[in-house]
Amino acid sequence: MELRLGGVPIAVVMRTPGDDEDLALGFALTEGIILDPGELAAVTGSEGRYELVLAPGVEVDPEQFRRNFYASSSCGVCGKASIDAVRVTARPIRAPARVPSDVILDLPRTMRPSQAAFETTGGIHAAAIFDLEGGLLDLYEDVGRHNAVDKVVGSCSRRRWPLDDTILMVSGRVSFEITQKAGVAGIPVVCGVSAPSSLAIELGRELGMTVIGFVRDDGYNLYT
Repeated sequence: MELRLGGVPIAVVMRTPGDDEDLALGFALTEGIILDPGELAAVTGSEGRYELVLAPGVEVDPEQFRRNFYASSSCGVCGKASIDAVRVTARPIRAPARVPSDVILDLPRTMRPSQAAFETTGGIHAAAIFDLEGGLLDLYEDVGRHNAVDKVVGSCSRRRWPLDDTILMVSGRVSFEITQKAGVAGIPVVCGVSAPSSLAIELGRELGMTVIGFVRDDGYNLYT
């Protein structure tokens, strides 16, 4: 899927087709291209080529966000010019959250019935956004873990923004870019069923974010 801004290609991502407008909006938000969903007037195009149309009065230099490489389905950060460029877009969490342990432990069980593509294939990622009481707000699946995050952020942002009273739960490991995207969206708690990377933990600590890994039936690891 190719994304353009002002006619300039800024990214090509390998993704599971479908929900492309949510993916485009979520990408624009979590990459810091726009600061509010209202700054994107429309997503136009078809067949995997889309243009981000900014709202009147919103000006963005597309060269600032142009990626140097294609982003594979497994890792988006490798498409950035440098880790420093990624880190700039994430901000300290404005509203730290307190979440009971039983809410955290219930997240994977709540997600699973909505993971239809995983049930069929056994090999696709999911990202879900919950409220702080553990209520499922939205869930998306994609071959790329960061694409699933963009899709769910894009969808949720149409109803609430920023997402500073929510939890992000992913079905695999917590990568650096997932932590970064959550930070830009204002999400204070990020959880995964597998391990976070050391860089994800480091960024989470910098942002004042709660990072939790290995969320299973009998417990979890709290890293920050």
